[in-house]
Amino acid sequence: MKYYNLKDREEKIDFKTATIKGQGKSKGLFFPESIPPFKEEFIQNLNQYSDEEIAYQCMKDFIGDEIPSEVLKKIVSETISFEIPLRKINEDISVLELFHGPTLAFKDIGAGFMSRCLSYFLENQQKDVTVLVATSGDTGGAVAHGFYDLPGIDVVILYPKNRVSPVQEKQLTVLGKNIYALEVNGSFDDCQSLVKQAFSNEEINNQLFLTSANSINIARWLPQQIYYLLALKQWQQTENKAPVICVPSGNFGNICAGVLAHLRGLPVEHFIAACNANNVIPEYLETQNFNPKKAIATLSNAMDVGDPSNFVRILELFNNEFEPLKNKISGYSIDDSKTIQTIEKVYNTEHYILEPHSAVAFVALGQYLKDNPGKKGFILGTAHPVKFPDAVENAIKAKIEIPQSLNTLMKKEKKTVEINPDFEELRRFLLDKN
Repeated sequence: MKYYNLKDREEKIDFKTATIKGQGKSKGLFFPESIPPFKEEFIQNLNQYSDEEIAYQCMKDFIGDEIPSEVLKKIVSETISFEIPLRKINEDISVLELFHGPTLAFKDIGAGFMSRCLSYFLENQQKDVTVLVATSGDTGGAVAHGFYDLPGIDVVILYPKNRVSPVQEKQLTVLGKNIYALEVNGSFDDCQSLVKQAFSNEEINNQLFLTSANSINIARWLPQQIYYLLALKQWQQTENKAPVICVPSGNFGNICAGVLAHLRGLPVEHFIAACNANNVIPEYLETQNFNPKKAIATLSNAMDVGDPSNFVRILELFNNEFEPLKNKISGYSIDDSKTIQTIEKVYNTEHYILEPHSAVAFVALGQYLKDNPGKKGFILGTAHPVKFPDAVENAIKAKIEIPQSLNTLMKKEKKTVEINPDFEELRRFLLDKN
């Protein structure tokens, strides 16, 4: 399998190179040269396969012989080594709980897969590698955990000051050793812009072996298909119609992976991109005008993205044709007030605790199902409610039970370097830390 640069289609590289480079010339994202279909028998009989075999079948064609099959099987097995249950909230809406991993967020899957692939590829690498990543919330903790204390790899995480939850901040700032956290006086978009500038800076790339662990990296993006397959395996046990899938959406890597799996043969009735006040994509789906904006801070902070990087991949999946895209994906924008009301209502009526991101998705899916009677679906639960205690506890008027692992974490002192959204400050830090 080769991967081409969406901004320079002449640049074609293999999976290993794409994983290590992160992005291509002119800050372009890599995209698979072909989309390998699932066998119909495989999709129709998912219940006959173990979760590990499903994950392996999902990923093997994207990697080919670049990772031996036995090594890849070990990688995917470790990647999904925790529960990923599909639970009913009510008769029409279920939730795929993706927050049972080590950092209580869906990004444990992508970050876990990528860190293991990168470690394999760099086993005999002479030069140390710097993983540079921007986070709006959960990516930072997942990446920090995935790469912590790995020899020959430093991780530099940029996050927006005062725009991540206390748990999220602790997860990416307390580890130390090879993990460096930069607290940026700005938004996630500022953080992401700084990262992109670093990757295109000749001086930095001459001195450092730089790669990324954001969802712009194919090794972070592609494995997210796995949990859509695991969800379908569970869905097929009780339902005979394809589901409507609603994804809390910020940088759009998550829903993009779902669409990719669908185009390979995963049966999906419809996709919903559930957004908060950062409504660039819902507006695009209404007007066909793509107008990036400055990110707005909300309760669902991991979705506070005004210029979603992965949307270009969604456009590519639909050959940049608007009508097929609009027919398969709907967009909704849900404000903080409705988010809080929903957390309270679902807790009181269904005895289920949503956090802000899944609450946004619950509202969006509910609105779609109301307009399209007879359909059912599920939302993606992307983070544990304990990561957003203020919003959730204020809504449900009760305390959330904190896992013991978090009690220990919250007592640790954060280690950060504060910078402005100024590339010169990032450049100096990257070059001086070595």
